[in-house]
Amino acid sequence: MIVDRIENEHLYKAVSPRIAKALELLGSKDIGEKAEGKHEVETSKLYFLVQNYTTKPRSNGLFEAHKKYLDIQFVVDGEESIFVEHISKLKESKAYNEKDEAALYDQPSSFSEIRMSKGMFCILFPEDGHGPCRTMISECKVHKIVFKVAID
Repeated sequence: MIVDRIENEHLYKAVSPRIAKALELLGSKDIGEKAEGKHEVETSKLYFLVQNYTTKPRSNGLFEAHKKYLDIQFVVDGEESIFVEHISKLKESKAYNEKDEAALYDQPSSFSEIRMSKGMFCILFPEDGHGPCRTMISECKVHKIVFKVAID
């Protein structure tokens, strides 16, 4: 996992060309003005989802992990916590599903917490089980962009 502020995006461009493209787009001034929903950049290889929601209670929800994509989660506005734990330490709740491109896991009793606020991004790799959209301190409205980056 990688966690940083968008002004440091140039430090991560060498990781892969698709990650570089996603971070470049996240650094653009108009990215936060995109309509809610799915936006394709490189058809199924690189796309992003614009989301608006209210954070979920800390004790609610499952963890998820992906096989074919990594996530780049970027907070345009608001704040949230993303819970993270290596998938080897998680108990599977629902086996990997091709359609949803995710396996689901029970929330463990211990995990790391990423505290995300406006202008921050995190890159979550397939081994990073994660529970996004969680309340940090108090319930908060969040405007977020999630890039899906194919890892092939």
